[in-house]
Amino acid sequence: MKQRTQDDIIVALDIGTSKVVSIVGQIDEDNQLEIIGLGSQPCGGLKRGVVVDIEETTRAIKKAIQEAELMAGCRISKVYAGIAGDHVSSLNSQGVVALKDKEVTPSDVERVIDTARAVHIASEHKVLHILPQEFTIDDSQGIREPIGMSGIRLSAKVHLITCAQNAAQNIEKCIRKCDLEAEELILEQLASSFAVLLDDERELGACVVDIGGGTTDIAVYSQGATRYVANIPLAGDQVTSDIAKTLRTPTAAADELKKRYGCALAHMAKEEELIKVPSVGEREPRDLSRRHLAEVIEPRYEEIFTMVLHELRRNGLEELIPAGIILTGGGSKIEGAEYLAEEIFHMPVRVGYPRGVIGLKDVVENPIFSTGVGLLLYAKKISDDGRKFVSSSIRSASGSNKNLKVEKKASNKPSLLTKLKNWLDGF
Repeated sequence: MKQRTQDDIIVALDIGTSKVVSIVGQIDEDNQLEIIGLGSQPCGGLKRGVVVDIEETTRAIKKAIQEAELMAGCRISKVYAGIAGDHVSSLNSQGVVALKDKEVTPSDVERVIDTARAVHIASEHKVLHILPQEFTIDDSQGIREPIGMSGIRLSAKVHLITCAQNAAQNIEKCIRKCDLEAEELILEQLASSFAVLLDDERELGACVVDIGGGTTDIAVYSQGATRYVANIPLAGDQVTSDIAKTLRTPTAAADELKKRYGCALAHMAKEEELIKVPSVGEREPRDLSRRHLAEVIEPRYEEIFTMVLHELRRNGLEELIPAGIILTGGGSKIEGAEYLAEEIFHMPVRVGYPRGVIGLKDVVENPIFSTGVGLLLYAKKISDDGRKFVSSSIRSASGSNKNLKVEKKASNKPSLLTKLKNWLDGF
């Protein structure tokens, strides 16, 4: 069998707080994304999405990549990697330019987005994504695809996402130490939403809540565009820690108890159902009611959902999400999570499973793999938008220009005099 090359595949690398997942996909003849390889390794090198141990993170990445290579029968050299953490921040911005030819061209769209990007951000931060929300031509608002439309003035509303430069550099360093190249760093909740959010939810307004190991990440969508992203510094690891301390059991055993018997609503767990709880040291395991375990878990999940609700209310976003909440990530798999969330949010809640792929579909249709599958779908969209310039597609400040092929004359870069003339023409 002929070995696949890197040109034939797309590779996602989800570097999470508790694990590293590598997923290999390829685009088939029908332009569908087929999953052909998967690798997963536990990782203790990150804390709340930020690398704290480069060697441990590098080891986990290498193992996950090797597993994926073996399954897919290919050699991996480039990856699309996820990034998250409390260092990520976002803000809305707006830019305006004059149209030179009285008709919007791809270069006009690039100019107006670059203008909207010109805002002050912290010196230690860099722009990660520039996400167009809507365009206005003269007095016509709410335009999503302005190319080809006539007018005198073009303005754009965009959502800027920034991240700490050192956090991004450390992730890239770990990837390079594995002899890999990071094609692009992508915000993880943005990727997850690509895998779990339906088009009508994105249009009507919904919030994706990705409950990971170290952080709970939020992404709000309305009218087809990203409106807000944030993260909560509470997630699955805190639940595991609560179980370990309250039940006096090793952390690894607490995590296993959470996954196998955990329940986010105490009244859903039966009092008479007993579980074996390992003890610390060489003591004998104990029998404990499953309801008692649920009584430890419920307050922490209630706190997580309450913090998400406060974040939405604080930014005036609660009214923008009539389609409700989509829970995903490993923490969303616990029994009763969606029912507890409905009690707190007072709106529809569902658990989001990755969709939009074929191949190893049965394996990756799990909220744990939402970010990994979303990274692949993001990369595929960039590839598709490179063939036909779509102005309102997601664009990244790092690496997007090589993917978006705007129709231009094959010439050298414009001179400084030409740039100055173009800038003056804009006024």
